[in-house]
Amino acid sequence: MALVNRDVGIDLGTANTLVYVKGKGIVLNQPSVIAVDTFARRILAVGVEAKKMIGKTPKHIKVVRPLEDGVISNFEMTAEMLRVFTYRALEHGSKLTRLRVVIGVPSGVTEVEKRAVEEVVRSMGAKDVYILDEPMAAAIGAGLPIDGPNGCMVADIGGGTTDIAIIALEGIVTSTSLRHAGDKLNEAITSYIRKNFELVIGEKMAEELKIAIGCAYLTPEEMMNPAEHTASGRDIVTGLPRSYVITSRDIYDALAEPISVIVDGIKQTLENAPPAISADITQNGIMLTGGGALIRGIDRLIEENTGLTVKVAENALEAVAEGTGTSLSNIDKLERYASYTKKK
Repeated sequence: MALVNRDVGIDLGTANTLVYVKGKGIVLNQPSVIAVDTFARRILAVGVEAKKMIGKTPKHIKVVRPLEDGVISNFEMTAEMLRVFTYRALEHGSKLTRLRVVIGVPSGVTEVEKRAVEEVVRSMGAKDVYILDEPMAAAIGAGLPIDGPNGCMVADIGGGTTDIAIIALEGIVTSTSLRHAGDKLNEAITSYIRKNFELVIGEKMAEELKIAIGCAYLTPEEMMNPAEHTASGRDIVTGLPRSYVITSRDIYDALAEPISVIVDGIKQTLENAPPAISADITQNGIMLTGGGALIRGIDRLIEENTGLTVKVAENALEAVAEGTGTSLSNIDKLERYASYTKKK
């Protein structure tokens, strides 16, 4: 029987992994988490079910986030996680499927880190592997005109990394990759609440607060009437469970420093741009993608600090995945965008 060719795009993110199947679009969006029974040496859960176990497991169950700061920290667990996700995405897969895969990686990863990603994808049985820089994938997914001579700028604020790039003529002219993104924002919230409210909260609670009332910019009205959300955790003094009402002003203060690092990265990228492209960016502005782009007011904060127009992509959460997938529609162009290797 003949092999069936399947084209797959993967956004292998620190927080979430998305899989795009050509002809179907994004068919899987799951947390990049895997739970393992260390005694029985077997996988218990992957994705959403594994994430529910974080902070609640007995000693023999280990919940792993196999990617840190946008790169693979646990090769074996990443391979197992991707295997499960791909099996689900391809409707339980098939030995008669020949995979051609595009996978997004942060623009600042080393060649060694790229090879690690490639080996994980190869372990799934992929024959053709394209490694695409995430800001390029995000720009494609957000519909930016990357083929022409006019420069465009994208900042992809993900879970582990913030990737900022100026793109023209199908290539990255200058870029900045910061291992400072959504996870660092969660850490900042956890630290702030511990220090100011003597309350220890978990990663899940910090993420909940960030999504519910996180903000990078407050109007005078919001300063007077901030949004509220209840945070639950453990009291440092008594050791007992306790809840506390947290306001958007608190989260604004907590996020001010880590978000300033992202803003500085955008400004640094602009400073490194050739003058001719700087003129294009002045006209075209900056596109924000990734989960961090959805933090309320971050576009306005960047506008005030750069003087440029800033837009949040309509598909901010899916832009990288859609970019990896749609790039497969033109292989000739893809081979110019990406690093390409073929299994012999």
